[in-house]
Amino acid sequence: MRDSPRHAGTVLNPNAASTRSASPLPLRAVLLMLGSASFFALMAVSIRFASAQLHPFQITFFRSSFGTLFALPLLYVHGWQLLHTPRLGFYVMRCVLGMGGMLAGFWAIVNLPLAEAVALSYSSPLFVTIGAVLFLGEIVRMRRWSAVVAGFIGVLVIVRPGSDAFTAGSLIALLAAGLTGAVTISIKSLTGSEPADRIVLLTTLLWVPLSLPAALPVWQWPHANIWPWLVLSGALGTGGHYCWTRALRMADASLLAPFSYLQLLIVAVLAWWIFGEGVDRYTVAGAAIIIGASLYIAHREHSLARQRRRQVPAANAEPSI
Repeated sequence: MRDSPRHAGTVLNPNAASTRSASPLPLRAVLLMLGSASFFALMAVSIRFASAQLHPFQITFFRSSFGTLFALPLLYVHGWQLLHTPRLGFYVMRCVLGMGGMLAGFWAIVNLPLAEAVALSYSSPLFVTIGAVLFLGEIVRMRRWSAVVAGFIGVLVIVRPGSDAFTAGSLIALLAAGLTGAVTISIKSLTGSEPADRIVLLTTLLWVPLSLPAALPVWQWPHANIWPWLVLSGALGTGGHYCWTRALRMADASLLAPFSYLQLLIVAVLAWWIFGEGVDRYTVAGAAIIIGASLYIAHREHSLARQRRRQVPAANAEPSI
């Protein structure tokens, strides 16, 4: 359910990734990623509170609407030119995929144990690897395929198909992870040419009309005690989105990935403390396998990218005479 710092008017330099990866991991990027993980974890809790009355599809609409309100200050800072983009069609496609992932993810947060829903969401990198092969023509070798297989074994440990513990709702959580993976693939192109603040603002704006059709069939007016959770979900979602995009501008996603898993720890603790939800050993074991596989995939992508960057200067060097 997630999208990078520089000023909004700048375009990412093609050589920026090389320079960024060559430098030490910035402390600010780490703090932003930790902030993002914390915001998204608290958003999941606020969604669960709002679900005491409202359907998750309606919560999605209010999260998008209030999230847009909290993103509007970006328009005040940068002016109306922030909305001008030559890639509006790409934004729409990305947001349609993202909205599908959000609807499925919010449904999972409401209907599954929180820790299980979040743990399954971390299978997204597995789908990204598969999608990169199918749609980007990327060559993935045996070690990364082995990590993908191991990750899906972790999914099976959590879901336990064929047992009494299996619920079809787990498949909805996996659908959310798959759609989030598709968004990740699509945004690889977007972040190379679009400023971070434009991505945040246009995404939140487009999510409002895209979420309304799903909300209307289950619509009911929220009770007074539900409104604070809806407002909070919008604020936390936009805050998490803002921190995430900026962290990814400062450092490679593969280097920041370990810090994002703070979300699962926070969710597990708060779900136990507030809702009395325990975390069974299957969720713990499966989450450990999924996270381990995802970290290995991230490590391999970072290593291969570093090798490619070393090869480019050598290929471009003029031969000595």
